[in-house]
Formats: sequence, structure tokens, C-alpha cells
Amino acid sequence: PRRYYVMRLSHGDITVMVPVDHAAESGLREVIDAEQVPEVLSVLQDREVPVNGNWNSRYRANLAKIKTGDIFAVAEVVRNLSLRERDKGLSVIERKMLDNARQILISELVLAEDAEEAQVESWLEEALA
Repeated sequence: PRRYYVMRLSHGDITVMVPVDHAAESGLREVIDAEQVPEVLSVLQDREVPVNGNWNSRYRANLAKIKTGDIFAVAEVVRNLSLRERDKGLSVIERKMLDNARQILISELVLAEDAEEAQVESWLEEALA
């Protein structure tokens, strides 16, 4: 019989089943360790952000970062779009991307720290302040 990883996602009440023998190629990975959470938050605090004025190339670059599944790359997207939102505002598409990236980041940190979502959201707000 075929074995599966079964993931229940609280956001949207979704269940995902991934065959164990295809986990690596599907991009499935373990949640980061609690020791890595401060590193993720430090990415959010970094203000040395490359400026890319063209929204289309910025969008493609951010989408590529999210698709890597690397939580540090997702944190960069959250930081970059949050800073841009503060300075110049975001298009509807970039706002949706920011919301999605934030949810990915929050979900990961909730699992890594066994924390409440509200607590993690406050960490993000503090790091981005």
C-alpha cells in the first residue's frame, strides 16, 4: 500500500495528501526549528532592501522567492512588500501576494514555536516596525 503524508491546514480547512515517495520533489520539507525563528525575524528587521521600481519584475521576483518554499525567502517578500506598502502603497495584486506570504510565514512560525497566531502576528509587527 502507498503511504502518504497528510497535512491539515487550519487556514481554509484544507487537507493535503502527498505520497511519501514524492515528498522531496513536491517541495515538502520539515518546519524550521525554534532556534531559527530569531533568524527569520531578523530578515524582517533588515532595511537594506534593493529598490526595484518595475512592479512586473518585482512581482515575478517575489513570486519566485515564494515558490522556493524557503521560509527566509518568504520573509524577504513579506519585508519588501511591507516596506513598499508603507512608502508607496501596493497594487491589488501585490497586496494579495503580501497577504499570502504573511500567512505562509505566520503558519510556519506558529508551528516552529508552538505559539498562538496572534502572538506570532505581534512578533511580525514588531520586527517590521
